[in-house]
Amino acid sequence: MKSRLAFAALATAAVTVSPLAATAPALAATGEVVVFTNALQPLFVYTNPNGCHNLPADPHQINNQTDSEVRLYAFPGCIGPVAWILRPGYGVNTAPIGSFSA
Repeated sequence: MKSRLAFAALATAAVTVSPLAATAPALAATGEVVVFTNALQPLFVYTNPNGCHNLPADPHQINNQTDSEVRLYAFPGCIGPVAWILRPGYGVNTAPIGSFSA
């Protein structure tokens, strides 16, 4: 009887711990998000981006050189609906984009 109680206690503990292990926080994207504005400005490079980043005024092209998807938003602060999801290894000529998250 004691062994059944011990087994039940261990099984309950395992079930209780499992959901916590499955919700570990995601890591930051590895690589760079590169933004081109115009030929008179240097490239804006965001290395290993994590979270929300406001973009410089008038971005013309955004390249995702990370290992994660990048979500583009029309407004600063990553508010509003996602305007575009940029897969790793892809770039896009942008309409007015205000921010991105990785």
